[in-house]
Amino acid sequence: MKLTISRESLLTPLQSIAGVVEKKQTMPVLSNVLLVAEDNTLTMTGTNMEVELVGRVTPVHVDQPGRITVPARKLADICRALGDEAPIELSVEGDRMHLRSGNSHFTLSTLPAEHFPNVEDEDESFRLELPQKELGRMLDATAFAMAQQDVRYYLNGLLLEVSSDHVRTVATDGHRLAMAHLELATNCPELRQVIVPRKGVLELARLLDDVETPVTLVIGDNHLRATVGAYTFTSKLIEGKFPDYNRVIPRGGDKVVLADRATLKNTLQRAGILSHENIRGVRLNLSPNQLEVFANNPDQEQAEDALPVEYQGESLQIGFNVGYLVDVMNALDDDQVKLTLSNPNSSALIESENDNRCLYVVMPMRL
Repeated sequence: MKLTISRESLLTPLQSIAGVVEKKQTMPVLSNVLLVAEDNTLTMTGTNMEVELVGRVTPVHVDQPGRITVPARKLADICRALGDEAPIELSVEGDRMHLRSGNSHFTLSTLPAEHFPNVEDEDESFRLELPQKELGRMLDATAFAMAQQDVRYYLNGLLLEVSSDHVRTVATDGHRLAMAHLELATNCPELRQVIVPRKGVLELARLLDDVETPVTLVIGDNHLRATVGAYTFTSKLIEGKFPDYNRVIPRGGDKVVLADRATLKNTLQRAGILSHENIRGVRLNLSPNQLEVFANNPDQEQAEDALPVEYQGESLQIGFNVGYLVDVMNALDDDQVKLTLSNPNSSALIESENDNRCLYVVMPMRL
């Protein structure tokens, strides 16, 4: 294999693909990126057996087609450290790859391309197109609520739901729930629900830009495949039954509070400084036109803060994990936030005042 390529053309996709490759691997070849040079195209593939990302660069001057795998992070680090001036020449001689650029020369170890695992192809059951910016918005609005290493493995991912007239993303860790909604005519004959693992969600979100250009999703029985520009992303799906999120969403709350989102976020963050560092609890005291926030910790330290709100109704005391509330404030992008509460033992429903495409549920705490 021998080819010549500009540094920028190689580095941009290589950095994305290196992000998929795990640092610590049980199989040495999984630390490598697969390079395939043919027909004036360089195709790069990285995988961790759960997620696969393929990037294509064209046109590339290919002197000699071939296939080889080389250490992904080392190759990316070398490209990052090189200057933009000289093109990069890659050539394979024996079991070594030589990288030359200007006066620089690097020799990298390789492993045969035959050792590199392929994500098995499967029959697609449904294909969907939607704007990149909308899918990106939905992932950003919900991904933070995914569980991490929960024994309920189906919570360590994100529910992607497609019906004939909408696409929805839902995430929950059992203490909070985030849901984002997009009205879209999909031609999906029946409700489809798949669970995309955490790593897959985070890597897919990194690929998406804030543009109207479509991303194509192909949903199979075991995999989700997304095509974004010159990239093809594939993720295994988590087998399991996602909780019925509709049962978690509180209905009929009679205490509706309108607050300035930035002010509420800042107030919560200030009080949270003196909350118990393990349970992160804060107490909210709601009264007409005012919300007070209290926190204390085992060192007998305490914080008190307050902000004006739009509320007319009975007083209420309720406790929450302050981190969960701040996460929701960060996910919302409206100036005004609406909290719907009912009693100290019921979850809070949090939404934007003017945008009903996202909603959040946070369970209360006993303090």
